[in-house]
Amino acid sequence: MSEIPLIELEGITKTFGSGAAAFQALKGVNAEVSYGDFVAIMGASGSGKSTTMNILGCLDVPTSGIYRFRGTEVQALTRDQRSLLRRRYLGFVFQGFNLLSRTTALENVELPLLYRGENKAQRREAGLKALDMVGLVPWAKHTPAELSGGQQQRVAIARALVTEPDVLLADEPTGNLDSERSVEIMELLTELNRGGITILMVTHEEEMASFAKTIIRFRDGVVERVEQGAGRHAMHDAGMTV
Repeated sequence: MSEIPLIELEGITKTFGSGAAAFQALKGVNAEVSYGDFVAIMGASGSGKSTTMNILGCLDVPTSGIYRFRGTEVQALTRDQRSLLRRRYLGFVFQGFNLLSRTTALENVELPLLYRGENKAQRREAGLKALDMVGLVPWAKHTPAELSGGQQQRVAIARALVTEPDVLLADEPTGNLDSERSVEIMELLTELNRGGITILMVTHEEEMASFAKTIIRFRDGVVERVEQGAGRHAMHDAGMTV
């Protein structure tokens, strides 16, 4: 295991607009994420958590500060280099699933590999492997309309996993699900984390955050505090009732 943190944020700021209309969303964020961690990012609306996630996912760049990923200063990379980092190392899961409605579960999962230019046989093999990881191989030929909300989110997770990323970035992954399906998704994320995938998840639900190993709480554009997660998965391992 490397001694260098997987992710380091030093004095990250982000300002939108200019002059009198300028808004500083991040005011000096400092944080570290270790390899294999499961991090829940929490905070009120406008606290800076989503802006931070966009920077972590290379979807945006900071106004100032240093973002290191595996020791590389990301803000110094070109747009194409950041895009390559995003495709090679990061997987994304969103609240709204973002599945193509007229294509099958397998075809949705294969999509990132299609963009990479991989051939049909390679896409199918990798897609079925990813669906197997989320327990949905029997539903490979079903369209999203034929799947439950929980199953649709599993397809979305499989799509994020198909490129074999180091980090899974999940933005409110249970936001559109009922309580039972939400717990199922969190248990799946826990299993994936046990398998070695680092997970960063934005959530506003304390119950969902309780599955994480680390909780980072944002307030007014800075990290207010970092806590050890309740670790519901650890409780299960110990045979405890949650």
